[in-house]
Amino acid sequence: MSDFKPAAESFPDKMMALLDNIEYRRIESSEDFGDIERLRFKAYKAAGVLPVGSHTLIDDVDFDPNAYVFGVYYFEELVSTIRLHYVTPDHRVSQSAGVFPDIMDDLLDAGLTLIDPARFAADPQVAAELPVIPYITLRPSIVAAAYFRADRVLQHVRPPHAAFYKRVFYADTLVERRMTEIYGLELTLMSTNTHTVGNKLLRRYPFFDSASHERRLMFGRPEQGGSPSLTVLPSARLVASGAILGAQAGIDY
Repeated sequence: MSDFKPAAESFPDKMMALLDNIEYRRIESSEDFGDIERLRFKAYKAAGVLPVGSHTLIDDVDFDPNAYVFGVYYFEELVSTIRLHYVTPDHRVSQSAGVFPDIMDDLLDAGLTLIDPARFAADPQVAAELPVIPYITLRPSIVAAAYFRADRVLQHVRPPHAAFYKRVFYADTLVERRMTEIYGLELTLMSTNTHTVGNKLLRRYPFFDSASHERRLMFGRPEQGGSPSLTVLPSARLVASGAILGAQAGIDY
């Protein structure tokens, strides 16, 4: 009898296998936004962070020209969602600006461009059974940083979650904690400099990498009269296998 034991599958390998069953969908239709609102409500209610005095979880910012709302589908079922803003000195609409306007102005006045993820929501039952959902749901923020060649990826999070972003995204703390009126709780503002940690981040977590066609499908706006590509399949496995180029240091970040 052989004593050979196969090597344990690594975390990146497990995540790559999981991505095989993931689809990202750009949310454009009113029907899809209805699904997103229901998921946001379910997730925020379970976490006890429903906005104070709000009658809807879809707002005008969801339809900003620089906003990208995604649904994450696992085996074709909606399991999580996120909204990303591409924030520039000339277009300053973002979720973080509502809580940290002074810091956001400082960053933008310095000429930086930012990816600002917000409205993260995951189905509580799925999140309990699949605890890696945050990695999958936040992956588009790294894809966006490469597409837009953004200077920073922001994270405004509850203080207990800060350690996760520091460990996974090599995020620096910009504001330790600040009370928010809309949620009635404290938030921390963090920032990932993909120019300096991009290589390290993608080597450690290759499932965050992406090919140029995926970045274009996720964030490209269609030509006048065209239709957006609503369903996007992750390309990280193709990049990892060497079949196609991923994000390149000095070019994409």
